[in-house]
Amino acid sequence: MPLEEYVTKLEKVRVVRAKKRDGLIRARLLGASVATAEVLIFLDSHCECTKGWLEPLLDRISQNQSNVVVPIIDILDDQTFKYHPSSAKYMNIGGFDWNLQFKWYLIPDREKKRRMNEVDPVWSPTMAGGLFGISREYFEYLGAYDPGMDIWGGENLELSFKIWMCGGVLEQVLCSHVGHVFRHRSPYTWRSGTNVLKKNSIRLAEVWMDEYKKYYYERINFNLGEFGDITSRKELRKKLQCKSFDWYLKNIYPELVLPSEALASGEIRNKALGVVGGKQHPMCIDSAVNNKARNKPVKLWPCHGQGGNQFWLLSKDGEIERDDSCIDFAGDFVKIFPCHGMKGNQEWICGLDNTIRHRNTNLCLQSSDNGTKLEMKPCTGIDHQIWYWRRRSTAASLRRENTSLIPGVR
Repeated sequence: MPLEEYVTKLEKVRVVRAKKRDGLIRARLLGASVATAEVLIFLDSHCECTKGWLEPLLDRISQNQSNVVVPIIDILDDQTFKYHPSSAKYMNIGGFDWNLQFKWYLIPDREKKRRMNEVDPVWSPTMAGGLFGISREYFEYLGAYDPGMDIWGGENLELSFKIWMCGGVLEQVLCSHVGHVFRHRSPYTWRSGTNVLKKNSIRLAEVWMDEYKKYYYERINFNLGEFGDITSRKELRKKLQCKSFDWYLKNIYPELVLPSEALASGEIRNKALGVVGGKQHPMCIDSAVNNKARNKPVKLWPCHGQGGNQFWLLSKDGEIERDDSCIDFAGDFVKIFPCHGMKGNQEWICGLDNTIRHRNTNLCLQSSDNGTKLEMKPCTGIDHQIWYWRRRSTAASLRRENTSLIPGVR
């Protein structure tokens, strides 16, 4: 049955079609532009609402129109559509990392202390973006979504930052539950040669992140490219007299670790050249840090200077990490593992001689003979054991161990 025919049987429902395929962001802007109710509820198409899901959201907005509300997001199996309810007691709230990617994290103690009881809404620094309710007047007051963003990606963080920095509150409402299908892959077809998510993230950073935007730019090696005109978005922020991003980090998301606290950052380049495709290349430590990469060997790949999987931080505790994942050695192979903060297999000493020594085993990180694999060998100082960090924070107090070991610097 055609969709238009199906919705004729439903009260208050109509289909509004764009003239061309414009992506999620502009589709939502189109829907908001023709909506007539006082409250806008945004839901992904792959959702299932439970009985009584709407009233708790509307109640919070009725109390204050600058309350922006998110339901508890339960899981719908992407193969069977079976509904898997979750307990509000074990819920997570939204954050982000310095790749400007949304992430879930546990409710911090400061937020538990703020709430009067277990059913009170939970303040969340960011939202996933697919499911939320907002006063139409407040949505328009905030400038809606950035119309210069394309397709999908970054719009959830932009709206989250605006809500908090411009006088609102973003909260998860525990008495509202909506099921959501979490896909294993993106359904979008991206234009060839265009990194839409990067463009959107740069627009977000330029307008809202003030001096902290440099931490995202480090991840993309300061390669901004073309991201469109942001004059009107900057004027919007000035007009609304929004708070600074420094205020946001200190008051709303103090749990986020700043890269400035790291002793070294950027690519980790081996002194020896590697051979890939029959040609010699400078080689860098390279690995994804998502769930699929965990417990997998960390590899070497030709240095590309674009950050991404070759961007690393050296923490004050000797961890070589990125986004809560650490380079770990348990005696078998060098792998990616969640950072646990207990040093042990994840503590590395970066020396004056530019070696990277594993404290537990006293072995050194070494590139293989062809330069494509990571090995752990007795420290001898050969070229395959010499590593150069891209940058080191001059403000950081350097870790020292007997022989004044410091991060290697190129």
